[in-house]
Amino acid sequence: MPTSKPIKAQLYEAIYVSTLAPGRPISSVGDIAGKARKANELQGITGLLIFDGMRFCHQFEGMEKQALTLLEKIRDDPRHINVKIVHRGELASRRFNNFRLGYTSVVDPEVLERMEELQGLAAVGAFVALLSQVDSA
Repeated sequence: MPTSKPIKAQLYEAIYVSTLAPGRPISSVGDIAGKARKANELQGITGLLIFDGMRFCHQFEGMEKQALTLLEKIRDDPRHINVKIVHRGELASRRFNNFRLGYTSVVDPEVLERMEELQGLAAVGAFVALLSQVDSA
């Protein structure tokens, strides 16, 4: 009689770039980050949100089910538009163990604009390289 193997929960990550919705004040971004930190803690999600005054770039990681649920929630969130997923897939280990949602900004608007043009591992590499240019909070 065949036995089924236990299903292993897989660590998963996603990176997307989006734009703050028209009419949304920049001041609302801090509120978004604060609420997301609480929700992420409950779901075991960690990551970093980068904002340039207009665009977001967000990398988050967690168990696959929770990460995919969050990705769908983000796609449906009216606070931002033009959500472009530049990478999603399995992850060997967390990059942001200490951040339920780290939040920082970049001054150069072209940095996140260039992220929109990338896909897959190129997007991951650019995001990791971007970490050296930001101060995480």
